[in-house]
Amino acid sequence: MRAIDLSHATWRKSSYSNTDGGNCIEVSDDFLTGVDWRKSSYSNPDGGECLEVADNIPSLVPVRDSKDTTRTPLLIGAGAWAEFVDGVKR
Repeated sequence: MRAIDLSHATWRKSSYSNTDGGNCIEVSDDFLTGVDWRKSSYSNPDGGECLEVADNIPSLVPVRDSKDTTRTPLLIGAGAWAEFVDGVKR
């Protein structure tokens, strides 16, 4: 299984955690800062219509528009992504 480095992610205590220090869950809203983005081999080579994917997260494939990397990426389950890629290849 591939692992992602979350050492630089910003963590915050979940609002659903209790206040006495026990049973706490922390969440990260910026875990995608640690992914390795790559341009899809199906993207346009002249810089337009580029799709970037990050395939170094177990069971999740983030997808984004390389022309606007500030927008929230689509998060697609790895199984659904594999089916999509297989369909494109056929």
